Amino acid sequence: MRATITGDVWWKNAVVYCLDVETFFDGDADGIGDFAGLSERLDHLVDLGVDVVWLMPFYPTANVDDGYDITDYYAVDPRLGTLGDFAEFVRTAGEKGLRVIADLVVNHTSSEHPWFVAARASKDSPRRDWYVWRDEPGPEKPGDVVFPDREDSIWTLDEQSGQYYLHRFYRSQPDLNVANPQVREEIARIMGFWMALGLSGFRVDAVPFLLETQSSDGAPGPSEDLSDPHDYLRDLRAFLNRRDGTAVLLGEVNLPYQDARAFFGDEDGDELTMLFDFPLMQAMYLALARGDAGPVRTALGSRPATPDDSQWAVFARNHDELTLDKLSRAERQEVFDAFGPDETMQVYGRGLRRRLPGMLDGDQDRIRLVYSLTLSLPGTPTLFYGEEIGLGEQLSLDGRMAVRTPMQWTDGDLGGFSAVDSPDALCRPFPDAPFGPDQVNVMDQRHDPESLLSWMRERIRIYRESPELGWGATTVLDQEHGAVLAHRSDWRGGTVVLVHNVGSDPVSVALQLPDRAGDLLVDLVDPRRQDTVAGDGAVEVELGRYGSRWFRLVRPGALRLI
Repeated sequence: MRATITGDVWWKNAVVYCLDVETFFDGDADGIGDFAGLSERLDHLVDLGVDVVWLMPFYPTANVDDGYDITDYYAVDPRLGTLGDFAEFVRTAGEKGLRVIADLVVNHTSSEHPWFVAARASKDSPRRDWYVWRDEPGPEKPGDVVFPDREDSIWTLDEQSGQYYLHRFYRSQPDLNVANPQVREEIARIMGFWMALGLSGFRVDAVPFLLETQSSDGAPGPSEDLSDPHDYLRDLRAFLNRRDGTAVLLGEVNLPYQDARAFFGDEDGDELTMLFDFPLMQAMYLALARGDAGPVRTALGSRPATPDDSQWAVFARNHDELTLDKLSRAERQEVFDAFGPDETMQVYGRGLRRRLPGMLDGDQDRIRLVYSLTLSLPGTPTLFYGEEIGLGEQLSLDGRMAVRTPMQWTDGDLGGFSAVDSPDALCRPFPDAPFGPDQVNVMDQRHDPESLLSWMRERIRIYRESPELGWGATTVLDQEHGAVLAHRSDWRGGTVVLVHNVGSDPVSVALQLPDRAGDLLVDLVDPRRQDTVAGDGAVEVELGRYGSRWFRLVRPGALRLI
């Protein structure tokens, strides 16, 4: 039976908000964010209009990779609070209508995890086969090393046991062996534990690496114990559904469309519920660099259809570098030249370690254009904390940490983030002016109807009132301006039309909507602005520099609250 428009598929019209507990709000004045502080700030998320809080790793960690090197999957890092604090946060979020998902980081553990400590102690250890070992390094190809500035191989010799172990990330993050059924059972146990405490699903980290088993010669390929890794992904989805039929698996699958589609599963969508749309995100930045919407039109045209009960997740930024690896070398250079010309702004030669406001020099028209696209392109929009106020980056921080600075709640040296004695005691420094707390903060923007925060609240509200954006079929509309993307979404007789100008010149866009001749084209931001679609289906839309407009088509005399 297909899901209908019920809570079973709540994520179709949701807005996901990613945050790091450590950098959101400090509730005990030690300079580090925590669950108690996060619970205090949930009303901000309710006011913003988001539905889902996605937590970056909060588990005990060796903290070599900002929490993605986990030492215990069944606890909360003491810096962030207790398991009781976590449970209280989830309960409070639920009372306020917010669901919670968390990072599931099971491609690897920390080398300090007790499993790996036991595995490296002896070749006869019961945990030995929980990781991938070889007498000699396995084969490698260009691009296998994820962090080329820190590692030169995905194999490291363990002096203690005399064999090499596999690590796609840092050598302090040995890869788990999912071909081992005991490992697969343990991962299910981890999921079940946190779901029992109230989670509504997981963002699954590094999915292609997780499923990349090793053949007997050490090369990536089918394992004798798991001939089809996608069978395992189907098992995880089935386990999730048995525990909670409304829960989601949101997958990090940074692959070209033709390869990524397989991670949704068959036509019924029996693997990942949602996938981040990396190709569309990268096309959006190329379009911005060129002032030409062609790359976005091309990406939408080549994007595979999803199963009925699956969805793409649309985003402008996330917690990692802004990866541009799906662009050609020349295209990537165009984006570097436009938004990160200094090599200190780049990372690994494949992306940018900047937030959007810095890339766009604080240009509010362009910033709002990007988030208008994020909220209106087909899929589930996902925001990274601070995007709603225009948070900047701090390039003095190492690598991807540049975009993971504390949330800015008020002005002042502590930014309202903490009551610790000195800014030097904060977990990380704030961005410098013009993006520091004195220029960018929640308090000032809450009381300014012209602020980015006020604009985001309004657009999220309109998005939530427009089910066509999450459920509808999308059509890119023909028009004559290269800088313009015009598309419509149709669902159950309702139609919304979205028009965006990625260029710096105002334009008048002629649209053809022949099936809606005589209808009113009503501006969703200001419903007093209305035009009538002519008898031949023609209608003109005016757009300013980097302008965006959202419309609903309404039958004359139809009763509808807009």
